[in-house]
Amino acid sequence: MSHMTSPVLTVGFDLDMTLIDSRPGIRACYQALSARTGTFIDADLAVTRLGPPLAEELVNWFPAEEVPAMADVYREMYPTHAIAPTPAMPGAREAIAAVRAAGGRAIVVTAKYEPNAKLHLGHLGIDADAVIGDLWAERKAEALREYDAGVYVGDHTGDVRGARTAGALSVAVATGPCDEDELRAAGADVVLKDLLEFPAWLAAHR
Repeated sequence: MSHMTSPVLTVGFDLDMTLIDSRPGIRACYQALSARTGTFIDADLAVTRLGPPLAEELVNWFPAEEVPAMADVYREMYPTHAIAPTPAMPGAREAIAAVRAAGGRAIVVTAKYEPNAKLHLGHLGIDADAVIGDLWAERKAEALREYDAGVYVGDHTGDVRGARTAGALSVAVATGPCDEDELRAAGADVVLKDLLEFPAWLAAHR
């Protein structure tokens, strides 16, 4: 089969702790939310468990009935506090460049509020072919299927479940809250130390 007729390679990437080290920004935003509401939030603890939707963290600090309103306040404060301090992960730009060099498309599928996800990528000059937010774990498969992604790269067992639900190859990087053993046990097809290892893996995979 010639390269011309092969389907376009589409690779999905998670955002927090996969493409970006969002801990400094999220820590700052939780500290600001705590100051604004007078409610104690252990921001250092919160940033050790990034990945799941915001509400799953806020319910640890606020009564359940207040969580939707607090999530709105957090998302509104987020651009001010969380974008500037947040760096790209080592290898993030190279990983997306490797997908492009292979003639592929790179999309971002994240549980983060989509406008804020786009602000992070814009600030860092990371250009994705599509950014789809507000999807977590198995629900990530909705976007992966829609864009016909054959590979999904993430750092959390929820990302592995999303890839598997979509029938995509699960590539996991051990740069977030889950270690290599946990990612393997969840069913990751490939486990990399970090995205610096991704271009060589992709070349071999192709």
